[in-house]
Formats: sequence, structure tokens, C-alpha cells
Amino acid sequence: MIVNSLEHLNSLSQKVAEKLYKNDCIFLIGEIGVGKTTFTRYLINYLQKKNGEKITEVLSPTFNLLYEYDLNGIKIMHYDLYRIRDEKELKQLGIFLDNQDTIKIIEWPQLINIPLSDKLEIHLDYAKNEKEREIKFIGLGKWKTLNEL
Repeated sequence: MIVNSLEHLNSLSQKVAEKLYKNDCIFLIGEIGVGKTTFTRYLINYLQKKNGEKITEVLSPTFNLLYEYDLNGIKIMHYDLYRIRDEKELKQLGIFLDNQDTIKIIEWPQLINIPLSDKLEIHLDYAKNEKEREIKFIGLGKWKTLNEL
């Protein structure tokens, strides 16, 4: 599918947000600058607004590796694994050790090889038109229905 505007990307993020539950996991895959963090920002800000909470700034966690957002007792853990080079470093983060009431959004998840039954992969690529993006949803488990978005 071609995403032709930020408004379109925002709309897609809201559709994903409506299906999120605690312990869900979203993998965001794509090159630098393609829109992974923008998608995440729209998703988190939508959920904050929906819950009547203050809209916060959602930044790329490239240098921090993780930003946490608390939404009515459910934490969103936004990871950026761009700087992680091997499985040893990945294990030290303990991403999947604490699954209590968390939603994980992970940019650059390529080193993760843990089988997950409910996972949504969102692939973002540059399109021929520089202002557009190609987006593909690959869902496992409950997320299979998003494959047709």
C-alpha cells in the first residue's frame, strides 16, 4: 500500500492503536528516516488523546534505546535497537523478561529471534515519489486481520 501523506500515516497508526492490548508487540522495519518513529508518535499520541491524557513528545530512542509511556496503567515500551550489534547486547536489555501490562514497539528488531504468537510487523519503504512511502503489514496471531489494510 502507498502512504501518500502524513495524515494517511496517522490514520493507519490509529487503526493499529485500536487493536492494541497489553503484551502486544509491534516490529517497525525500514531504513533510516522512512517514518518508523513518526508512526509510533502518531500511535502513542492517539492513545494519549483517547485516554484523556496529556499529549507528550515522542522522540526516537536511538541514543537512549528506550522510552516508556504510561497510559492508564499500561506501559508502552518504545525501543530503538539500531545501535545493538549482537544478541548478547540484546539480551542485556531484557526486552521480553517483563511482559506485565506492557506494549512493545520495537524499531530495528532484526536481531530478535524469539518466536511470538501475536506480533505485528510494519514494513516501511521509500516509494518512487519522495513524499510517499510503501507500507506493508505482516501479522501473526490476532494481527492477521491487519494484513489487508
